[in-house]
Amino acid sequence: MASRNGSTRSDHIVWDWNGTLLHDIDVVVEATNVSFAEIGIPPITLERYRELYCVPVPRFYERLIGRLPTDEEWAVMDSTFHRHYFARADSAALAEGAAALLADWQEAGRTQSVCSLAPHERLLPWVTRLGIHSHFLRVDGNVTDGVVTGKAEQMARHLAALSALPSGLDPGRVVVIGDATDDAAAAAHAGAKAVLYTGGSHSRRSLLAAGVPVVDTLDEAVRTAEELLARM
Repeated sequence: MASRNGSTRSDHIVWDWNGTLLHDIDVVVEATNVSFAEIGIPPITLERYRELYCVPVPRFYERLIGRLPTDEEWAVMDSTFHRHYFARADSAALAEGAAALLADWQEAGRTQSVCSLAPHERLLPWVTRLGIHSHFLRVDGNVTDGVVTGKAEQMARHLAALSALPSGLDPGRVVVIGDATDDAAAAAHAGAKAVLYTGGSHSRRSLLAAGVPVVDTLDEAVRTAEELLARM
């Protein structure tokens, strides 16, 4: 399989969804502020959100208000956030240039997939509705209930499923592109590389702490992924 850099090896990108392929950060901050208002927390700016955000989400709230929310507060904020977010999520579009990058990667004979913490039953219709489902070997959302503690185990299952396909997949030929430090941790856990994108949930400063390449556009992310794969 030939790529833009001349490689003939099978290279694969695992894309994050929310905040990476889907530009939904404005909807996320709006839903966050609606949930905060339910328990009397002042609204947060996009910049402040990006400086403090982390998973598991209760730890994000701890950073913000100086303590973990009570079980009752968590239940109210979680339900309010999701109700407001999903009521507005259809207004979120793909990130700039994402559709063309997905098509170009596939047309070059390389493969890609989506691994997201978004609920699986919502993710598949979402990807299909935006007309990009055919670009992916696999689309996996979160299928667990309760507080999400990170993506590491989900990423390992995702890559294991891809490796089991007839074409196979070497995790060493995989780059994860995401917008959160958790994406980098999940990639390392699964034996893959990572590139982090500043258009989503984290500030550049917080992303740099992950120790992987940090970029400002998805086009840069794909070019950086190619460079990482060329060195393998």
